[in-house]
Amino acid sequence: MQDILFGFISKYVSLTDDEKNAILSLDIFRSVKKGTTLLKEGQKTKDSYFVLKGCIRTYYILDSEEKTTAFYTEMEALTPPCVINKTPSEYYISCIEDTILIVSNSDMEVEVNSKFPKFETLCRILSEQLLAKQRIDFDEFKTSSPEQRYLNLIQKRPDLIQRVPQHQLASFLGIKPQSLSRLRARLVDKNKG
Repeated sequence: MQDILFGFISKYVSLTDDEKNAILSLDIFRSVKKGTTLLKEGQKTKDSYFVLKGCIRTYYILDSEEKTTAFYTEMEALTPPCVINKTPSEYYISCIEDTILIVSNSDMEVEVNSKFPKFETLCRILSEQLLAKQRIDFDEFKTSSPEQRYLNLIQKRPDLIQRVPQHQLASFLGIKPQSLSRLRARLVDKNKG
């Protein structure tokens, strides 16, 4: 697990052995079973998540129906807005697969950043990348049809098609599961012709 993490970090900053040992001393690795809810609506948390292996999703429950807003897979980070705002969460986070996470909290980050300024640089770079990606994803979602969204998903995140239950995928695309089935069938027919 630590090799995966250090391999990822080395793309952005180089670490000394002291810095690596400081990370390992934090006890941040968590193995979480499929189906586990990490955060519920109304709960407060200081935890941020980084997926080393597996898949987690964020969703709201509106009119007793789940509305999936995002999936996070290997090498993706999630800091719930409630951590920054220090308010109760407005949504849920749960594991779609057995997942290995790095779980950190704001207190831990302050301590590590003060000892090792490199981590602050790393966090800033990752935050900026994530913000830019979310902005692009949101704009694409707002300006595209369900079919375009599905084709974008196949192109950018094909692994999700196999990993995520169809009803969650449909919710993420903003359509009903039946519509997703029809959409898939239509695309298969189009490719045959």
